[in-house]
Amino acid sequence: MKKQKINILITTSVLALLALSGIQGYLIYNTYQLKKDVFIKETKKSVSRIDNTKEMDSLAELWYNHLTENLVAYKTNKLIKEEAITRFKPYTDSLNDIFKDYYTKEINKVNLGYELKYKKTIKSIVLFNDNVLDTIFSAKGGNNYFLFGENFPDNEGNMISKARWFTEHDYEDDNTGNGEVFRTKLDIEIRTQDSINIIGWKRIVFGQMASLFVFSILLFLFMVALFFYSIKVLIKQKKIADVRNDFINNITHELKTPLATLSIVSKSIRNKEIQDSSEKFSNALDILDRQNNRLQKLIDQVMNNALGSEGIVLSKEEISDKRYFDEVLEDFKLSVKDKHVELNTQIELKEVALNIDKFLFTTAILNILDNAVKYGKEKVQISLQTTLKNNSYEIIIKDNGIGISEKEQKKIFEKFYRITSGDIHEVKGLGLGLFYASQIVKAHQGDITLESKPNVGTIFVITIPII
Repeated sequence: MKKQKINILITTSVLALLALSGIQGYLIYNTYQLKKDVFIKETKKSVSRIDNTKEMDSLAELWYNHLTENLVAYKTNKLIKEEAITRFKPYTDSLNDIFKDYYTKEINKVNLGYELKYKKTIKSIVLFNDNVLDTIFSAKGGNNYFLFGENFPDNEGNMISKARWFTEHDYEDDNTGNGEVFRTKLDIEIRTQDSINIIGWKRIVFGQMASLFVFSILLFLFMVALFFYSIKVLIKQKKIADVRNDFINNITHELKTPLATLSIVSKSIRNKEIQDSSEKFSNALDILDRQNNRLQKLIDQVMNNALGSEGIVLSKEEISDKRYFDEVLEDFKLSVKDKHVELNTQIELKEVALNIDKFLFTTAILNILDNAVKYGKEKVQISLQTTLKNNSYEIIIKDNGIGISEKEQKKIFEKFYRITSGDIHEVKGLGLGLFYASQIVKAHQGDITLESKPNVGTIFVITIPII
């Protein structure tokens, strides 16, 4: 149930983080749109001043008059509709060089600080003949008629202005050769559009937003880091709580057995039959001693394991490795004589003087051997091999037990940690043996590692310096 609550909390936190990120992204996008609109608006304002000058009006009058002449020729049947436009193109091309020179000079005066392209296009040309529309040109599918400037794609530009010219003209034509004069009335509607293409406008707008981007990224990273830190602390607190509860349950279980035995024996001692039998009374006292020693060892184990490697005080003595391991393994064999344990040893041929705290180092070795029996198979096989390598003494303890998964291996030397099967601890204990063993080895300036495969076995390697 607690795990489910934590999963719900993590999921909710992730969704909240994603929602905040989405809101932040939306605000940045809106800021970008606002900055872009303001930037383009300011550019349009600067460019529009150039368009409203005498020089530009003169150019406009020139191309407009020339276009009108072609339209009169069309209306008087001297040109077909397509020729009215195609004959207009060379003339605007010749004017374009003048326009670009003038426009470049005026842009330099404005000193925008960035490059831009300008173009003027015709969107449509329509003649009105007695309320009948005659479309000379129409920009269908975005195919505008280019007049002046630099011809760039419409999707790369921004419109700065639109114009609609509607005029009436009366023309007299006396080129008939017989002295007759023809009057031509011309009603024209011309729609034009001015556009600009700002070179690198995105880079400029993004540059203006650089501080906002940096702040947003830092804020987002801070939020992500805070989120992961909070989740990490939450999981750590849950782990500590689980370890605490597990330890309380295990220590309670471990204490119940000797206490129950002591209770039974203490009651039996009051039995007159046992009091009258010296042998039974002596056996009862032996049981009391053993259970008392067991309780004392449990308490000592808890107290000793509260210390880290830096808090362990060593009482070192020099001892022969062969003699030392003979004693340790003899005691171990006696402790497991009722179990199916096969022990193979191979001690370094060259006698080595070990400088160790005999009692503590023995505790470390026995803790590893006891674990091999606890987590062993029906027939336990253990091998202990020692090797002298340069200035280091290596002790290898190998078993054929159930093995340790790769995930468990990372935690096996942690205080109170015990291997589980699902949510159940199949082997009772306090989870202190390997932790204490690792601290003892570290106190000897040594190192302890392991290799293991599930259902194959485990290899512990202890390395201590030879001084």
